Amino acid sequence: MADEVRDPRSSWTFLTQHARVLLMISQDADVRVRDLAAATEMTERAVQAVLGDLEKAGYVTRARVGRRNHYRITRGTHFRHPAEARHEIAGLLTFFAAMNADADTHAYGEAGEGNDDRTEP
Repeated sequence: MADEVRDPRSSWTFLTQHARVLLMISQDADVRVRDLAAATEMTERAVQAVLGDLEKAGYVTRARVGRRNHYRITRGTHFRHPAEARHEIAGLLTFFAAMNADADTHAYGEAGEGNDDRTEP
């Protein structure tokens, strides 16, 4: 129903926009701002601000290659919040890369299979 008002607390997510942009860059170093914006449901201007934050904090470097930007994630950088600061962001990137690879090779929930691979070791 279009007239329903969404509860603002129901729209929160675990990952920040910064994490989403960083994860997308880890998957495609030549990703365009337009594609980042579409995938993260942000404006291009907001994506540019996030990229600026990530660059300024040393998580990402940007180099111009022809008419496109090429991004490089600075390995060895740590999370910013004190609760996670002892952990490198590489673990998060590796985790999501493995999840994406797993999703590409496994088909969960296909009709009639009744397979749930999530319980296997």
